[in-house]
Amino acid sequence: MARLLPWLLDTDERYRVTSRLFIRVLALIYFAAFFAIAFDIRGLVGEQGILPAGDHLAYLQSGAADIAWLRFPTLFWLNHSDTSLVTAAYAGCGFAVLLFFGWRPLLSSIVLFVLYLSLFQVGQIFFNFQWEYLLLESGFLAIFLLALGPSRLLVFLFHWLLFRLRFLSGLSKLLSGDPAWQSLTTLNHYFETQPLPHIGSWYAHQLPDWLLKTGTGFTLFVELVVPFFIFLPRPFRVFAALATIMIQVLIILTSNHNFINLLTIALCLFLLDDRILARLPLLGRADQVNRPSRPIGKVLLAVVAGALITAGSYSAYEFITDRRAETAWNAPVNWVRGWGLGNVYHVFPNMQTERQELVIEGSDDGRHWRAYRFKFKPNSPDESPPFIVPWHPRLDWMMWFVPPQNPAMRRWFEQFMWRLHANSPDVTALLAHNPFPDHGPRYLRVMAYRFRFTSVEERERTGKIWHTTLLGEFPNVPPRVP
Repeated sequence: MARLLPWLLDTDERYRVTSRLFIRVLALIYFAAFFAIAFDIRGLVGEQGILPAGDHLAYLQSGAADIAWLRFPTLFWLNHSDTSLVTAAYAGCGFAVLLFFGWRPLLSSIVLFVLYLSLFQVGQIFFNFQWEYLLLESGFLAIFLLALGPSRLLVFLFHWLLFRLRFLSGLSKLLSGDPAWQSLTTLNHYFETQPLPHIGSWYAHQLPDWLLKTGTGFTLFVELVVPFFIFLPRPFRVFAALATIMIQVLIILTSNHNFINLLTIALCLFLLDDRILARLPLLGRADQVNRPSRPIGKVLLAVVAGALITAGSYSAYEFITDRRAETAWNAPVNWVRGWGLGNVYHVFPNMQTERQELVIEGSDDGRHWRAYRFKFKPNSPDESPPFIVPWHPRLDWMMWFVPPQNPAMRRWFEQFMWRLHANSPDVTALLAHNPFPDHGPRYLRVMAYRFRFTSVEERERTGKIWHTTLLGEFPNVPPRVP
């Protein structure tokens, strides 16, 4: 052990260029994430937003008392005004630019992590996505990458993070017992029923059945078998990188999944090495990531690495055995997750076989109804779904979770409806069209429709991407399953 620890903390010279490229890509992803937040944060959790941050912090304070700031770390304990929220988002954009160009990279990476963690803590259900944790964990490791260089231990932690993301996502599909994954028919539904499809989704949906089943099988192979190649010799790691990157590119071509696919590709860089990446233009020199020789820093890195490995391992154990501690706010694993670390990843464990879209309508007299229109989710059969990667429209995403009528979605959706009734400008700014610009409507209703992609023949005949069927007034319709 006395010899092993110094060896683990030594710089792995194979990843100097890799580290430099990873930091630049991470900076771009940070910028995309903060930029989208800057436009939406007031409407989501501002003072007149759907779920005000101040109310949420008061709730946390009532449960955790004097240690709330430590259990739920956020700068907004100091001030949670709209100005503070927006300033934090734009500051994140600024420091992401500084990180990309190499200005005080260590300081920039620390500020970026703290700002994103702060917004994550007050974002509530609107920030309860797996890519938030993935960005936080990646950003946290990046701090030590910049401070200490790519040590063998740190490179292993990047490998471990990618392994957890990929393998647990595949494992969740098996453990869910979902018939679509078992019968390899997932891709027959996925392109049509995913949260935010784009025009590429329509084309993918038209592919022959045999190719869709082959794609489903390949997805399971890449998620369940390929992750173990990460810890094997170099040829296996390179294959794991190429297979994973190929899947991520295909997802981007057929889905709007914000920045998670780009971040996954960035993590795959640590499966490659400088022998490959140094051939790329502008990456021949690797002077962005320092390699200070400071024993106390290396000891700190060892402690942090141990905590991350423990948290990640326990997360996987919880997931496999279904012995989770998510309801206990003071459970040790949830203290770790409170800092955005040690998440359990499970991407699409269940596949929806039907798409329900909700259309919100307002009226002043109860007879003439006018529809609100969202920016990116399908509104009508006349619209062609746009390509918006890496943008993350959180309200549009959340609307996808409402049709199953899960009680966990009820509070935020009712608050959203109430803000529309009050015509809150911060909330209506989240929409593409507010049919009541001068006053809130007297009545509101939600109509549920079944959306399905048109066939090639239907599109040639009608020019439309979607075919719609009215199901009735929500929630007096059958819930979408799952």
